[in-house]
Amino acid sequence: MSGTVRVTREALLPAPAERVWQVVTSLEDTAWRSDLREVNDLGEGRFVEVTKEGVSTTFATTAWEPGRRWAFTLENPSLTGRWEGVFQPREGGTWVRFTEEVTPRRWYLRPFVKGYLKRQQARYLADLELALG
Repeated sequence: MSGTVRVTREALLPAPAERVWQVVTSLEDTAWRSDLREVNDLGEGRFVEVTKEGVSTTFATTAWEPGRRWAFTLENPSLTGRWEGVFQPREGGTWVRFTEEVTPRRWYLRPFVKGYLKRQQARYLADLELALG
C-alpha cells in the first residue's frame, strides 16, 4: 500500500497476562483510556471508539486468541489500517507487542502519520500501565 506507515511498540508490563488481556480487551471498562470519550460495542467483534475530540473510529476483529493475540481492522475519515496486540506471560509480568499499520486517506496527512502513531502508542501504554497499577 502506498503511504502505509507501520509502528510497533513493545513493553514488559508488571501484571499477569490474564489481567493485561482483561483490561485491553474490555469494551465496557474503558475509563483508563485518557483519549476516549466512549466506546460502542456493535457486536460480532465490531466496535466504535470516539475520542474526546469527537473522532469516531470503527474496528472489526480479525483475530481473537484469548490471552495471546487480538487483531482488528480500523477505519475513520482520515485513515484505514490494522492493529495487532500480542501478549506473552513472562517472569515479572506480561510482555506485549502492539503493532499498528495505517494508510492515510488524504495525501497531505502522510508526513504526520508516523509521529501521530508513535504518540498514540506511547499514550496507550502509559494509560495501560496506570490502569494495571
